[in-house]
Amino acid sequence: MLQLVLLAALALCGRCSEQVLNGMQRVVGGTEASSHAWPSQISLQYSSSGSWHHTCGGSLIKKNWVMTAAHCVDSNRSFRIVAGEHNLDSTEGTEQVISVSKIIIHPSWNSNNVAAGYDIALLRLSSSVTLNSYVQLAVLPSSGTILSNDYPCYITGWGLTRTNGQLSSVLLQAYLPVVDYQTCSSSSYWSSTVKNTMVCAGGDGVRAGCNGDSGGPLNCKVNGEYQVHGVTSFVSSLGCNVSRKPTVFTRVSAYISWIDSVIDQY
Repeated sequence: MLQLVLLAALALCGRCSEQVLNGMQRVVGGTEASSHAWPSQISLQYSSSGSWHHTCGGSLIKKNWVMTAAHCVDSNRSFRIVAGEHNLDSTEGTEQVISVSKIIIHPSWNSNNVAAGYDIALLRLSSSVTLNSYVQLAVLPSSGTILSNDYPCYITGWGLTRTNGQLSSVLLQAYLPVVDYQTCSSSSYWSSTVKNTMVCAGGDGVRAGCNGDSGGPLNCKVNGEYQVHGVTSFVSSLGCNVSRKPTVFTRVSAYISWIDSVIDQY
């Protein structure tokens, strides 16, 4: 039986209590990011009972396009994104709130078979963001790029601080080095659950992504600039920070041609 869970705040809690829905969950084992240190990070939010609630992260890849996980948006809900955000519980004057006008989920995504991969979606925004020091475009890797084992990367998000843990409103970051495919697909790690179109990172039993981090970036510095190499996808059902069960991301470099074709089409 496949032992994994998706990392949308909604995916695990279904009809969550209002306490969970109104709070922001965050990265396990992380520290608060410097305010607006990751200006391409967005909060993906859905409307329920007249209020907006964070469910996933995402990356701004064009002025009117956001990249996130397919499982974040495969429900029939109204979505919006908030760019320039740091503390979700306060208005800082740097936020840009824009509705989502179109959702394009990868055609091979199958919510009943998460391990097949393709957990990626693009959101066309109803209007373009204004780029400034708080809101910037993410840099994507070159097609086919594979990072080496132990390559230094950071996950960022508003996800749970621990499995079933406490809530926070601020953006967190955690150091998650890459676990290469050969290691991550070995029997003592994820075995055949992990595909070569995914990236594993972490697995030290301390730091990990968790509910509410889905769709957000794995940020890795290449040639002097941070690139988004992963879209946060799933962790073990045993818990978010289980040793030898690294956080698993959709590998962005495997989908560059699809991303380009979608943006060109729409």
